[in-house]
Amino acid sequence: MKFTLSWLKDHLETEATLEEICARLTTIGLEVEEVDDKATYKPFTIAKVIDAKQHPDADRLKVLTVDAGPAVNGGKPLQIVCGAPNARKGLVGALARPGTYVPGIDVTLSVGKIRGVESHGMMCSEKELNISDDHDGIIDLPEDAPVGTSYAEYAGLDDPVIEINLTPNRPDCTSIFGIARDLAASGLGTLKTQEAPSFKEAGETPVTLSLDFAPEDKHLCPGFAYRLVKGVKNGPSPKWMQQRLLAIGLRPINALVDVTNYMTFDQGRPMHVFDAAKVKGALSVRRAKAGEKILALDEREYELTENNVVIADENGVESIGGIMGGEHSGCDENTTEVLIESALWDPMNIARTGRDLGIITDARYRFERGVDPEYMVPGLERTTELVLDMCGGEAREKKVVGYKGYEPKVIEYPFSEVQRLTGLDVLAEESRDILTRLGFSVEGTGEIVSVSVPSWRPDVEGKADLVEEVMRIHGVDAIKPVALPAAGAVNAKILTTLQIRSRSARRELAARGMMEAVTWSFIPEAEAKLFGGGAHSLKLSNPIAADMSDMRPSLLPGLLAAAKRNAAIGHGDVALFEVAATYENDTPKGQRRVAGGLRRGSATLSGSGRMWSNAETGAGRAVGVFDAKADALAVLEACGLPMGNVQIVAGGPDWYHPGRSGTIKMGPKIVLGYFGEFHPKVLEALDVSGKFAGFEVFIDAMPEPKKKATRTKAALTLSPFQAVSRDFAFVVDRDVEASAIERAAAGADRKLITGVTVFDVFEGASVGEDKKSVAIEVAIQPTERTLTDDDFEALMKKVIANVEKSTGGVIRG
Repeated sequence: MKFTLSWLKDHLETEATLEEICARLTTIGLEVEEVDDKATYKPFTIAKVIDAKQHPDADRLKVLTVDAGPAVNGGKPLQIVCGAPNARKGLVGALARPGTYVPGIDVTLSVGKIRGVESHGMMCSEKELNISDDHDGIIDLPEDAPVGTSYAEYAGLDDPVIEINLTPNRPDCTSIFGIARDLAASGLGTLKTQEAPSFKEAGETPVTLSLDFAPEDKHLCPGFAYRLVKGVKNGPSPKWMQQRLLAIGLRPINALVDVTNYMTFDQGRPMHVFDAAKVKGALSVRRAKAGEKILALDEREYELTENNVVIADENGVESIGGIMGGEHSGCDENTTEVLIESALWDPMNIARTGRDLGIITDARYRFERGVDPEYMVPGLERTTELVLDMCGGEAREKKVVGYKGYEPKVIEYPFSEVQRLTGLDVLAEESRDILTRLGFSVEGTGEIVSVSVPSWRPDVEGKADLVEEVMRIHGVDAIKPVALPAAGAVNAKILTTLQIRSRSARRELAARGMMEAVTWSFIPEAEAKLFGGGAHSLKLSNPIAADMSDMRPSLLPGLLAAAKRNAAIGHGDVALFEVAATYENDTPKGQRRVAGGLRRGSATLSGSGRMWSNAETGAGRAVGVFDAKADALAVLEACGLPMGNVQIVAGGPDWYHPGRSGTIKMGPKIVLGYFGEFHPKVLEALDVSGKFAGFEVFIDAMPEPKKKATRTKAALTLSPFQAVSRDFAFVVDRDVEASAIERAAAGADRKLITGVTVFDVFEGASVGEDKKSVAIEVAIQPTERTLTDDDFEALMKKVIANVEKSTGGVIRG
């Protein structure tokens, strides 16, 4: 939101300096982002051409002798070469001397020669000073303009421009009057009362208008005020209005359009003017019909839907309500009668329409935040007055349709809420005074009062909002820092188990040499389908880009894309991970918390790049399924999961290689994650090359840890007896998993057997067709006594029996 200092002072009587005003704006929550003090215009001075001769070597150039005043060049005239058609003896204009930056042409002047003649500056046009688009000639000032003085001060170009960062909950400050009202309430001056518009009405407005909505749609346009003005003469708006609009970044068009833009910023009241001669028949405010089109004032054609609200006549749609008018009924230099519109629109519908059509206007900005409903009619009157002042004509009687009046919200407000919510000790009388100055009506004399919310504050809903109003005017800087109370005992766990496990997963993967990535939650539909997604319920209704249409079902597409980008710039060996959300459906339970990662090229745990020990190729070992498995199991262990209960099952989802992937389970039903090398067809579809291995672990699928009676660790118990190991080799069917053999062997005696490890796998004709030999080492730790040979013999028989029963394997001879 931009405004000039003089514009603000139209509504605020104050002696405060620019710096004081900016500081106060920030203090009361209207943060100042930038101040343009117009220092660029300070070097320009008023100068008079005392002689103008033809350039000796150029027909279109003149050599001017310019009086820049007694303070310039010791009072001696300057020689300037000029090509403007209106350059002449006696002209008074704006001079830029050498060393001056000219904003309109983005050039810093210096003394130079033009066709052999020295020029010590330039006489400027309005376009060269960014005042207007006029470049037909240099600025021509009245003869009595004071030579040698500041041109910016003379022309009113030294008016500072203030830009504030306006939060969405402050629609009342989308107007300069509203900003002045807030400053006055803070004690920085007095708000100037606005005189009621004064003009005569001559007859009725013949145009009829109806709000054609079903009963449930009445909220789409709660009110519509309009009137006809005949006999107008449209032309340029006054200089003062053009300068203000230019200062805040708006291009003056003509008086009728400029008045509506001025009202939008001055009063926060978007207006619209129709060329009444182009309106045919009665007006209707209604929902658009599917497929209706309108050529808007931005010269773009929009196709409308039933979600859009329009103003239409017998010709069709004339305006997109509250957002933009149509080109057909727009005002130009031939307009002689206008229909001025001042309406109210539903904020949610305005926001949706603007977003769907991709239209951003100052009117939409205000209507979707909420305008003052009580200013609908006064805004029409004020706009009419400005149109009559600038364009002449006669006003007809106003018409108001649909508006039922404003019913203020009443909030029961205890003054003690300020202390409770902010810690500020504000007296009840001060709170009452602050709210009254801000326009609230306070009734009651006790500790709890009734506060009526003014019509221009739709953001105020409850007690906390009123506390905020008191706090920001009293002064946020008055809140003293207070230390948190010391806990009398050890604090209970603050983070949830899911948060703790997410942090642990990040630390573990980072410690394993992987770099954390943050990828988009939206991916293309084709990629979503490759990874088990693409459901209609997970498509975005308004994606920020065409290739971000679906919520991601997996972290892996984003990580693969990131690895691809790294490889494209020469970083092929990368290890990336992300801990974030994936989406299986549109229910709360469908959002999963996942730790995912991948390695590319030779980015193994031991390092990446070429290795001297690889005599054949010099390249490092390529990543494989077991690297991904190790990463996934490391995440589970870091999250505190009992690893003895974890099972690995061969195979995984379709995006993994069927023979080089696995599924991590806990029991038959709980799936903890997947790992493996990627399917070649998936990599081809993603246009990704190289060796990849990845994994995903579902953190939210891990069971909650059992609560312990005490946080004290159990006593360390060491056995005084010698640990021993025994090796076994079993011949089993080729499809028998090694983990099944490990579990069967360990189950022979949970007390004595402390570990089972596979150390060899052999396949060959000697063990039979479709058979394999799996060799395991069984670690045995006695705890009560030294085992005898008979004890070992009995234990080995139990191991062999368990394996034979569970897997059908036989001991290898």
